[in-house]
Amino acid sequence: MTSSGTLYEKVLDLHTVRRLPSGRRQLFIGLHLLNEVSSPQAFGMLRERGIGVLCPERTFATVDHVIPTTALRRPWPDADAEAMQIELEANVGRDGIRYFAPGSGRQGIVHVVGPELGLTQPGTTICCGDSHTSTLGAFGNISFGIGASHVRDVLAAQSLPLADLKVRRIDVRGRLAPGVFAKDVILAIIRRLGAKGGVGWAYEYGGSVVDALSMEERMTICNMSIEGGALCGYVNPDATTTAYLEGRPYAPRGAAWERAVAYWHSVASSPAARYDDRLELDADALEPMVTWGVTPAQCVGVNEPVPELDALPQSERVLAHDAYDYMGVEPGRPLLGMPVDVAFVGSCSNSRISDFEAVAAVIRGTQRRVPKGTRALIVPGSEAIHQELVTRGLAALFVEAGFEVRRPGCSLCIGMNADALEGRQVGASTSTRNFKGRQGSVLGRTLLMSPAMVAAAALTGQVVDARELLTREAEA
Repeated sequence: MTSSGTLYEKVLDLHTVRRLPSGRRQLFIGLHLLNEVSSPQAFGMLRERGIGVLCPERTFATVDHVIPTTALRRPWPDADAEAMQIELEANVGRDGIRYFAPGSGRQGIVHVVGPELGLTQPGTTICCGDSHTSTLGAFGNISFGIGASHVRDVLAAQSLPLADLKVRRIDVRGRLAPGVFAKDVILAIIRRLGAKGGVGWAYEYGGSVVDALSMEERMTICNMSIEGGALCGYVNPDATTTAYLEGRPYAPRGAAWERAVAYWHSVASSPAARYDDRLELDADALEPMVTWGVTPAQCVGVNEPVPELDALPQSERVLAHDAYDYMGVEPGRPLLGMPVDVAFVGSCSNSRISDFEAVAAVIRGTQRRVPKGTRALIVPGSEAIHQELVTRGLAALFVEAGFEVRRPGCSLCIGMNADALEGRQVGASTSTRNFKGRQGSVLGRTLLMSPAMVAAAALTGQVVDARELLTREAEA
């Protein structure tokens, strides 16, 4: 391992089995995570060939996409969801794979339970049949999503082919103002670089703002790397990383812990590391961000107007024109005051305890309740987080304010269960994507924003600047 390279170079060099004739790497995968949606096809392909799972001890599974968020009664109301659940249970049982089942206290969104259990450690390679596996790069590793055929490859050989990426260093300088969060940072980065700006790249995040973020906030930033086109995004491991991992169920202990920490620090990018590109973002100028279109790159500050067509590059105008019509927004005017039908705080991007603390701060800053005609959902990312919401009294606070507190799952982020937008409803959402039809309705409209902004929208029934409500709490 070279001592002067980037984390990307160091980790991939340590995990490369060989170079393939195509020039790609055969990459050893240190940790493989499974869910119920992308794994059935992979297991089916293995059975067709009479192949077993090579390293079941390196694979862990949970159910998240299709699981209902209202109750755990089986069978699930949706027959297809129940069939996926049965298939997952049969496959993990057959091959001896550790499974975090509903009701175990460890079930949840795969990108949430991996970190909270201490599975997602620095200096390794991680993959899962879900594009938002980039979330886990917050711990200083190379994590990425794969398709069903690659899930098959990892199950069978604990490795897969991977083309080399270029590395872009993104430094976020300055200081985040009150009411501006990690979600706003990553939306601003995607707006700057574009939804396809990261294709062929790995993103390394750093700078004074990223260094000061909690692990949960770093996960939000890395989570949406894929929305900017990057295969993976990561933050170099530091004291914040080790403090988060220490004592978690799957973290090393005793002498193994000391050895692990030394290794983790050794794979961090060297000060002398060379990057293929660099970008600096001034956090002092950031305000809460809101998407106005049908990609995360189509976003503005909450007080900014939706851009006029002639202000956009020629290459973006066709999509923008379509987005104006689909979303029902008016160029040249801010989104402030746009009515919101459904407010959703959840998803692998924003379903951790700090996200719900931000919601609580907004609720405490006003005497408002969710108005009639607006629906507001709180969906924790794991059973452990759900229990913490109850224990700390946050669940009761949310219910009193008119929110529905659900059980963990992907929920409205992907609309693969009963949680979905209806017709042309507008959803204020902390989820990952605002694509057409993403939240369960082919006509539904999604506005991506931070948990605080979604809470403010839930309590007012429209898009507002959450800082106004947060200010009231500070003055109280």
